[in-house]
Amino acid sequence: MPNQKQAAWKTASAKLTNTESQIVGQKMTLPKQLFFQALLLFITFTVVFPILWVVSMSFDPKADVMRPTTLKLIPDGFSLQAYLNILKKPTSNPVDLPTLFFNSLLLAAGSSFASVMVGVFAAYSFSRFKFAGRQVLMLAVIAVLILPNVATLAPLFVLLNRVQIDLGDITFNLRNSLLGVGLGLLTTLLPFSIWNLKGYIDTIPKELEEAAMIDGCSPNQTFFRIMLPLATPAIAITAFLGFMSGWTEFYLSWQFLTNPQNFTLAMALYNMTGQFASSTPWSHFSAMSVIIALPVSVVYLALQKYMSGGLTIGGVKG
Repeated sequence: MPNQKQAAWKTASAKLTNTESQIVGQKMTLPKQLFFQALLLFITFTVVFPILWVVSMSFDPKADVMRPTTLKLIPDGFSLQAYLNILKKPTSNPVDLPTLFFNSLLLAAGSSFASVMVGVFAAYSFSRFKFAGRQVLMLAVIAVLILPNVATLAPLFVLLNRVQIDLGDITFNLRNSLLGVGLGLLTTLLPFSIWNLKGYIDTIPKELEEAAMIDGCSPNQTFFRIMLPLATPAIAITAFLGFMSGWTEFYLSWQFLTNPQNFTLAMALYNMTGQFASSTPWSHFSAMSVIIALPVSVVYLALQKYMSGGLTIGGVKG
């Protein structure tokens, strides 16, 4: 038994060592380094410049009258009034910012959690087990990924509109609710979650699970103690992308929801736009954009240590 275990660990270590040796490349020459550094600086500028412009407009009260044509990090008449007005009443609809924030958070966190929870089990099954209809189901997942999201709008509207939920004192139509929007969002998040997680689980050597079973682990213990910790980077990325999709979701919410108390931040931001560019309160619009972007940035920073990892390589060393 110990020999079998050692052989399994050596096989897994050899595979990962070969992969690691292929990743390590030769040192770049000085001209090549300068070229790539200049390229990265240019990309950084193109990304940061629009963000700085939006932040600058949020502090510029003149932006409500005329959109600035030049960027000033500290605009003339610097003011936080736009943020204060947004906190009091974002739009003309009878809904406050905490309600909008809670609705978006509930939609984003709920849809992300559900897609990862279901997706990781489905991805593990597709990656490790052989069963009838496996290839057909994987093709179905790919087909859903290829299908444009807007193509499912009408069928989802008709389907969810027929469902009436009665909870005693509370009765609501599934289409006209955050729950219905979340279910509609899952139709796109879940196929992506399955496909993304399966691709990562395929890279985890099966020898690690075989070695754990030799030590006496059951299949469930192998899944929770071996596979899940090693798949943490992929799970974190999938969860983050699902959260970001739910946080910025607009087209389903805009078509399904009619009660202002169910509106999301993305819907409120769209309601702030006028018929023409000159009628849009750009300082308030920019302040609302900054408020919407902050939670996504916080979630990304919280998951960054998992996203940068190669935990699979570390799992066979020691």
